[in-house]
Amino acid sequence: MGEEKKEEEKKKEEKKEEKKEEEKKEEEPPEIVLKVDMHCEACARKVSRALKGFEGVEEVSADSKTSKVVVKGKAADPIKVCERLQKKSGRKVELISPLPKPPEEKKEEPKEPKEEKKEEPPVAVTVVLNVPMHCEACAQVLQKRIRKIKGVESVETNLGKGQVIVKGVVDPEKLVDDVQKKTRKPASIVKDEEKEEGREERGGEEGGERWRKERRRRRRRRRGERRGRKKA
Repeated sequence: MGEEKKEEEKKKEEKKEEKKEEEKKEEEPPEIVLKVDMHCEACARKVSRALKGFEGVEEVSADSKTSKVVVKGKAADPIKVCERLQKKSGRKVELISPLPKPPEEKKEEPKEPKEEKKEEPPVAVTVVLNVPMHCEACAQVLQKRIRKIKGVESVETNLGKGQVIVKGVVDPEKLVDDVQKKTRKPASIVKDEEKEEGREERGGEEGGERWRKERRRRRRRRRGERRGRKKA
């Protein structure tokens, strides 16, 4: 019976000691261990002074023989302590423990496919130009030279009217300049009124009659305008 009691008392004492050790460990601030190049005790003192009073640092011990610096402090940040020591001492400093956590890899969010804007193909236009021509040979030369202009798809000439019909992806104003450069002849865009007259002429007798009536009406209107100006 006496031996059993002694064993129980020993177990109780062991448990108390374990608790005391755990409490001590909890009370003791965590240690930050750094490796620093130090040649002598003077170097060690300089390193210690560099960290004293720094944010969260409670105790500093430097050993020049092992080139280690142990920093204690509950609120001390290992990375900030390492940066501070390296800046103040001008020495190479390496953090031994605790090791910094590896940076978390950022997951790339799937990118939404961008809607590609579909470019509309350029629209072909028809431009009628007034270009002087003396004969069929002139008309053929004009056709060959105008076909070489960028964007021109087809060229037709009307020798009787002195007109050139150009089809293609072109700017009408720029086309006039290009035709004048290529042919060395004056060129101008046919106005809408002249186009309408040409269409009416191609419409047969009925169309020709309408065109003549319209032409007479315009002449009468112009005469009336002139008379009104003279009276004024």
